[in-house]
Formats: sequence, C-alpha cells, structure tokens
Amino acid sequence: MLATLMKLLSACLWPSSSSDSSAGRQDGLLWYKDSGQHLLGEFSMAVVQANNLLEDQSQLESGPLSTLDSGPYGTFVGVYDGHGGPETSRFVNDHLFQHLKRFAAEEACLSMDVIRKAYEATEEGFLGVVTKQWPVKPQIAAVGSCCLVGVICGGMLYIANVGDSRAVLGRAVKATGEVIALQLSAEHNVSIESVRQEMYSLHPDDSHIVVLKHNVWRVKGLIQISRSIGDVYLKKAEFNREPLYTKYRLREPMKRPILSGEPSITEHEIQPHDQFLIFASDGLWEQMSNQEAVDIVQNHPRNGIARRLVKMALQAAAKKREMRYTDLKKIERGVRRHFHDDITVVVIFLDTNVMSSAKGGPSVSIRGGGMTFPKKL
Repeated sequence: MLATLMKLLSACLWPSSSSDSSAGRQDGLLWYKDSGQHLLGEFSMAVVQANNLLEDQSQLESGPLSTLDSGPYGTFVGVYDGHGGPETSRFVNDHLFQHLKRFAAEEACLSMDVIRKAYEATEEGFLGVVTKQWPVKPQIAAVGSCCLVGVICGGMLYIANVGDSRAVLGRAVKATGEVIALQLSAEHNVSIESVRQEMYSLHPDDSHIVVLKHNVWRVKGLIQISRSIGDVYLKKAEFNREPLYTKYRLREPMKRPILSGEPSITEHEIQPHDQFLIFASDGLWEQMSNQEAVDIVQNHPRNGIARRLVKMALQAAAKKREMRYTDLKKIERGVRRHFHDDITVVVIFLDTNVMSSAKGGPSVSIRGGGMTFPKKL
C-alpha cells in the first residue's frame, strides 16, 4: 500500500534531481524530450511545472489512429491545460485519444466528425466522474481543462480546440525565404472582443454574462474561457449549489449552460512549404507572440527546440518581474505560479517527403512529463 502511495506521489510531484528515462528527461520542475521521430518527421516536447500539482497534461501518439490494423495512420498531438485542479486534464489525457480511435474505426476514416464525437464522449465521460464523486468530492464540479488537438493524417491537418491553448504553423514564404507564423486554432477566451460578443449573443437576457473584474474579463466573474471540458458547475444547474464552495455558486438560477464543450475544428491541406507546428498551452503565449515563437524554432537547431521555447518564456517571465532567470528557477512549485503558469510545448516538424508513406516506422506514444496515471478516476 505504501509503495503504491509513493509511486502516485512521485508521479504528481516531480523529484528535484535530474534523471533520464526512455520517455524523456526530468530536471527539477522541467521535463523534456529533446528529439523523437514521429511518422511524418521529428518532434520535440517540454513541460515546466508552476502549480503545486501539474495541471498541464499532453501527449503525442504516432502510428495507427484507429483500433483497426488497416488504419488510418498519422500523428496525434494533445495539449490539455487544466484549471481548478489536475483531474480533468488527466482524464482527457487518458480517454480522448482512445475515443478518437474508436470512432475512426467505426467510420473507417479520420474526419472532423470523428474528432467532434471524441470530444463529446470525453465531455460525457467526465460528467459521469463528477456525478459519481459529487457526494464526497463536490469541488470536482469546478475543475476543467482546455483541450487542443492536432491530427495529421493523409496529407491533411485537423486542428480542434476548446479554451485558449494555441496551435501555430511555421510556413516558408518562397519569394523571401522567411518563415511566417499562422495561427490555426480558434481561441475561446473572453479577453477577445469577438468571444465576448459571442457570449452576449448566446445569453441576451444576461447583461452580466461577461464581467470586467480586476481588469480581467471573466465569464460570470469566474473564468476567462468560454469553452472547456469539465467545469460542470457552469454547465449543469444541479452542480451549482451547496456543498460547492460559495465563490463558485451563481446568485441566480442557471437557465441554460453558460460554458460549452463544443470544439472549434478546422482542416488544412498540408503544403510543401509548411515547415513545422507549435502546440502550446497559454503559459507560453503569455510570454511571447506567435511570430517570436516561430522565429525561435526557425533559427535554432531542432534538437531541444521545445525546451528552448520554454526557457525563453521563463526568461521573459523573469524579466517582467525584474529578476534573474537563475533566481526564478530556484522558486518552488506552487509559489512559482505567481510568476508564470504551467507551460507545455510540442513542436512537430513536417517532412512532406514522407507524408505519402505514413504507414511505415514504429508507433510512438509519449506523455508530457513522462507520467502515467491510474486509469480509474
């Protein structure tokens, strides 16, 4: 029993010493996989923890994208930025890709509809968890996660998102040789005027659906994002009542769901001049622009590029607080959250020469942080 408990603790709270594993390398609050091979090229991943418990989860799966041997084949990337706790992001990490494989097998292909169904099944699954745990752990109703997914399959790139993580493409401009940043994901953060307008139109009878609180726009004064997995307390009235903490409870009855779990999904045909993709939680984008991130990837070696992006973000966070990067690195998890968020970065390089032969090569399955959690939840 004690051994099992220690194993769980070591998964949640990273050791402060540096250690190697086949799935990556850990150094204090930083985990990284400097280089790996997916079906369509190389990849690099890095995660840095700021919260007391890591709320960011992520995964890269390359190989079969369904439960059938016949395929389809490709690469799946998921970045799940949790809030209120790690339960939802861990749940998404355990279930979303499995749902996608099941629906892809049923339809014998990958499509936007398959991805949408995978999101819906994951949302429903977590609602089941909340329903089951509500009597003993009611605060789980206020836990949620952003959910950014990218799938490369058959020369197509699918991007799905709820929340404010971001996918950015680095595309070469033939005439000039420069590489420009193209944001592929739609964000659902009410700091964006169009997202606020969407909320007003969905809730015309509620003038306080979005509130400016301490100079930050928030839905009902509570949360910055308008779409997520989880956050059941803002989707189902039966979970917005005692014994949920007062700070999460609405003053007036909930007439309709306030937040949505519906993903924004787009598809793009991959072009020969598409160089790489950067998937990252908002912890990165709070510290640098899309173009700054693309420039860093373009102008440095591929090996360790995700770790370099994380380091540049931490240096920017330190500079904002007028402190040295070396001093920031000494700050412990939990306290570190006052200086920056958890940051997850996955960089996928696109080798268009191998796009057509994406069935070859070994399958890859890796989680950011190299952590595996019990399937129960």
